[in-house]
Amino acid sequence: MPSSATVLIPPSATFWDDAARALLQSELRAQMAEAGNLAANDLSVVRVVVSTFAHIQLLKSALARQIDGAFIPPTITSLSEYIRLLPPVEGVSATAASERLMSLYADLRQHAWLKKLFSARRNTDLLPLAEILLALSDELTQAMLPSLKASPAAADARWQAALEQLSPVARNLLSDETQLVWTIWKSQLDANDAIVTRYAQMMRIAQQAHLPLFWISPVEPDAMEQAFLDAYGARQSLAVIKLDWRTDTINSTYAAAWPEMLIADDIPEPFFDDLPDSLNVATPAALKLYAAQNLEAEAKAGAQTIIDWLQEGKTNLAIVAQDRVVARRIRALLERAQIVVADETGWKLSTTRAASAIAAWLELVAARAETVGLLDFLKSPFVFAALEDKADLVMQSEVALRRANVLSGWDAAANALTAIPQAQRMINLLAQQASGFAGRKTLCNWITATNQTLDAIGMRAALQVDAAGSQLIQLLQDISQDCVQVGHTFSFSEWRAFLNLQLEAKAFVQLNLDKRVVMLPLNGARLRAFDAVLMVGADAEHLPSQPTETLFFANVVRRELGLATRESRQRQQLRDVTELLSSNDCVVMSWQAHKNGEPNPVSPWIERLELCLARAGAAPIARHDVQIAPRTLQASAAVMPAPSAAQLLPKKLSASGYNSLVACPYQFFATRMLGLSGIDELSDMPEKRDYGDWLHQILAQFHQAGSVPSSERAALLQKISDQVFAHELDKSAAALGYYARWQKAMPAYLEWISERESQGWHFVLGEEKFEKVLCWVDGEVILHGRVDRMDENENGERVVLDYKSTNQLALRDKLKHGEDHQLPFYGLLSDTPLSAALYIPLEASKDKIKEVEAPQFETWQQTLAEQIVHNMQAIAEGAPLPATGPEPVCQYCDVRGLCRKGAW
Repeated sequence: MPSSATVLIPPSATFWDDAARALLQSELRAQMAEAGNLAANDLSVVRVVVSTFAHIQLLKSALARQIDGAFIPPTITSLSEYIRLLPPVEGVSATAASERLMSLYADLRQHAWLKKLFSARRNTDLLPLAEILLALSDELTQAMLPSLKASPAAADARWQAALEQLSPVARNLLSDETQLVWTIWKSQLDANDAIVTRYAQMMRIAQQAHLPLFWISPVEPDAMEQAFLDAYGARQSLAVIKLDWRTDTINSTYAAAWPEMLIADDIPEPFFDDLPDSLNVATPAALKLYAAQNLEAEAKAGAQTIIDWLQEGKTNLAIVAQDRVVARRIRALLERAQIVVADETGWKLSTTRAASAIAAWLELVAARAETVGLLDFLKSPFVFAALEDKADLVMQSEVALRRANVLSGWDAAANALTAIPQAQRMINLLAQQASGFAGRKTLCNWITATNQTLDAIGMRAALQVDAAGSQLIQLLQDISQDCVQVGHTFSFSEWRAFLNLQLEAKAFVQLNLDKRVVMLPLNGARLRAFDAVLMVGADAEHLPSQPTETLFFANVVRRELGLATRESRQRQQLRDVTELLSSNDCVVMSWQAHKNGEPNPVSPWIERLELCLARAGAAPIARHDVQIAPRTLQASAAVMPAPSAAQLLPKKLSASGYNSLVACPYQFFATRMLGLSGIDELSDMPEKRDYGDWLHQILAQFHQAGSVPSSERAALLQKISDQVFAHELDKSAAALGYYARWQKAMPAYLEWISERESQGWHFVLGEEKFEKVLCWVDGEVILHGRVDRMDENENGERVVLDYKSTNQLALRDKLKHGEDHQLPFYGLLSDTPLSAALYIPLEASKDKIKEVEAPQFETWQQTLAEQIVHNMQAIAEGAPLPATGPEPVCQYCDVRGLCRKGAW
């Protein structure tokens, strides 16, 4: 009869040394040595199964310390690796997770009552439900498969017994849901189920056992593992080495503070009663606490703590990431200090740049080329990666699309890029690829369409040279291979939801050879000792971890079925904390004392430990002191910028440019001399300037139509207005308000035309460009602009008119204060002398439109010419251009962030 033994080792830094001694001093090894089957220091006839790959090296190092001289190590592996090395069984293969998910989803979406039961508005809302059902099925299989194999009727009896734990009311309310779970689980139990296959492989190993086995694990074996150990132990000698959670082997302080972590038969009186005399409570010397004021303070303190430990010569450090947000910030701060952090858990593949590029493409297809999404997609380093001068091309495209206010649509985007042929071809290629993401396809066909797009726009090559990108390409290949048997067809939205789930489920772990600082979850620290440990997120929100609410099953049902419960998970996590404190000489636990302006309590486990120490009269837990080295900065007084740049004197000057110079010389320097400008904002709401552009377009067409009888003018103006506004209303219904506004002003405008003609004036030109050279002794500048309109009378006199989409009173105030030099500037542009200049308000006042004439127009032109010459000469001679603009100018200035007004 094979021997069987259980070795209990208390949690400590010497666990692996103790385990190595237990292996070397075991009765099993002694019996083999006596039989002559074991040479000196030859452990090759022993097989050891550990939990993780990291434990393999720890055990080998411990054996080397215990054996004096060379030795042949035992075969050490994890159970998963042991199974992987088995030769495959012909005709048996586990169904891939993606195939199971989509096959179940395809079945669920057929049932309308399921959508109603779970309030699913769309088919894709059932995908998470399918995931939950499969997760529950896997839990049930793992817990009940051994008993099911022993007695097929046992599972049904156990299920009924579990349901009887619920009240009759709850049982009736959950009858549909529980029956659904049971039916789904039964349907998944076949030879191709991954867990069923794994269990068969475990039993196959046990049946072929030919070497004694040492099983080393920090946690209790689950039902399948226990069945495996029983079967193995029936054929070969077996030794189970695990942690000892009896009161007399655990640090008495932790045993008194957290008695629920102890084995069930060894729990002392509750901690709030008098402490047992046998428990010697003392302040843990290894533990220190740090309460930060906020997230950034916790991250900075954590990063500085790691730096201090490295400077002290510590080379094996761990960051236990209970709060992943703080942990990521610490990682960023350490990388800024050129300290690499090896993240053993990694992060979701969906959060990588590579996955975000794929997600952006799918969003672009769904949103039909929404412009902001299109620009973001084009800016991805994976898109058109081989294209030369891509950054300049994308910037030109963005300027053009924003200037044309293209909100979405492949055709609209391509039309806006007519002046940039290469960019237009790029958009057309994307539109062609997007057309392939329509209709219903099998998963394999969706993979094919996605791969074609990756090849067409050059993403595949760029992804393959990126660590996360290559993993993404492999994921697509795996899905294609795994889902060959899935014959169901799926819509684009279903494919997108499925791919997003796969990206969320897949972890990306970056390869890192520098292991001085590792980041891991709490359970990743099991049976491992470090020079120092920093745990971030030791608050009530993260420690213990918040349980994930599982549908269908209450804790009482889960307990009866042998599934993990909230209590069992928290108990194991508390054991992990105790082991961490018992195995390391330096542990710092930090948390945020305040969140969103509210107090954020520390973990209740820490509170209980502090209470236990206080009741025993022991000193409180030490506080961690971290000092961030101060930085001395040189104070520099902020002053108003006043650059001079004679070499940038503009060769051309417009009316708006000169107005900018008068309003704020620095604004003129930045926008007209440096050529800087704010990028146009996309908006589905027309602005007043858009309204002005539409009116200019309407009036230009109206007056350029030639001589029209008075009786036909209203109809012509209405026809042109309807044509222009119809185009704009197709793009945005919000233009309707401006259309109504113009309809009210049209009669007044037509009446004004008649009055104007009765005075002898008629239209001669409109919307024409003019240029004129203004010279001085040692220089010149080209004045340029577009004139809205010029009229002429019978005497040959001409006047310039400028349309304004405002009222008469506002224009009078504008001229009264001399704020705008547009009219005299137009006078300088004209080769023909102008007798007057007028603003035409296109807003009626009391149902009338009355022009506003520029006062002393001829004198104003002469003065303006002198001012332009004087200012251009001053700039050419290096005169400063200070930021002296008044607040009304600064309020809408595109370069205010450049001059930083308000900081000086």
